[in-house]
Amino acid sequence: MVQINSNVIRQQQQTTIHRTLLDNGIVVLVVENPAADIIAGRIFIRSGSCCEAREKAGLCHLLSAVITKGTQKLSSMEIAERVESVGASLGTDAATDYFQVSIKTVSTDFPDMLHLAAEILREPTFPAEEVELEQRLTIQAIRSQQEQPSAIAFDQLRQAMYPQHPYGLSSLGTEASVSKLNRADLQDYHQTYFRPDNFVISIAGRITAEDAVALVEEVFGDWQPPKTPLPDLHLPSVISQPLTTITAQETQQSMVMLGYLVPPVQNPDYATLKLINTYLGNGLSSRLFVELREKRGLAYEVSAFYPTRLDTSQFVVYMGTAPENTAIAMSGLRTEVERLCSTQLTPDELQASQNKLLGQYALGKQTNGQLSQVFGWYETIKLGIEFDTRFQEEVKAVTPEMIQQVASKYFIEPYISLVGPAAVVEPLKSTNVS
Repeated sequence: MVQINSNVIRQQQQTTIHRTLLDNGIVVLVVENPAADIIAGRIFIRSGSCCEAREKAGLCHLLSAVITKGTQKLSSMEIAERVESVGASLGTDAATDYFQVSIKTVSTDFPDMLHLAAEILREPTFPAEEVELEQRLTIQAIRSQQEQPSAIAFDQLRQAMYPQHPYGLSSLGTEASVSKLNRADLQDYHQTYFRPDNFVISIAGRITAEDAVALVEEVFGDWQPPKTPLPDLHLPSVISQPLTTITAQETQQSMVMLGYLVPPVQNPDYATLKLINTYLGNGLSSRLFVELREKRGLAYEVSAFYPTRLDTSQFVVYMGTAPENTAIAMSGLRTEVERLCSTQLTPDELQASQNKLLGQYALGKQTNGQLSQVFGWYETIKLGIEFDTRFQEEVKAVTPEMIQQVASKYFIEPYISLVGPAAVVEPLKSTNVS
């Protein structure tokens, strides 16, 4: 029997999160929500595509596709039948900074599904024929992306911003790297990172904290971590060296992307940058949409994103536009971003952005699946469950002066990625658009 080392309970806006650390290193989070007879679970492993060597890019994604295809006791078909026979769902996902297994079922079937998930995680066999099949499917997906202007533009922007860093490659990997992966690579990755002291299990639904912890002990309690320590993740430094990259392609529209290197989630500027992202590119009322699409008619699509990352992240604005508008679209995007360095938001603009961001954040924590995802994710990337409250407080505390200061710190010179007809993108390669 694994003994509980500590039990910490936090109150997050009327949601009680129970946090328990087991002796074998597994962190268990439980949100009791008896409203519906549903339990959702997320099993996080602190690994992801950031743990791959560049020559093995796509390894974690391939593992996520193959890990459910057989165990020492069950075939792929038998696993599928056990899940579908009770109307449950069980899936896997490989992200940049973590790997996860997702479970959703009625409460009476949750113990069986957790046992099944444990068997998949602890005893995968990676059948050779399944590995080969998933390799072919992944390569097809990579080739499909290479036909999409938006995917091409983002891929070359990402590679320019992170030339030696794992963030520079798609989680799918490259056709060259995926074709060289084999079953031994999967086994080595699994043996290295799939261990109890690297697990976070987050559960939300009609179950008490005591019962949930007891169930996790029953399922995983005999699993002891190896004596060897987890490998240190030595990510290369990311140095800002903005440049313009282009792909000439006879498309119906040009894709224009501007990228700025910005800090990871632990940085004090994180909440301010999330608010800037909401103001600039979130929805039909955002600044980019109103100014560049509605008023000037330049954009087929226009938006912004700032992904939450453990290491140096990126702030990206992008637009799909008619080829003849490529140059003016690029100038317009850059003008709107850099305007924040010299012009403060009005009180009404700031309040509207805060309301939108906090409202969407609250809506993202309504279901059991969302609750288990959010709090498990925070624990996995070592923010702690307290981050839920802290982030909202930091967003409310942002001022127009803070937005201007943060914008001036990071929005200096962008990386530029262009995809479109050669006649319009080639002349812009050496142009300093301002």
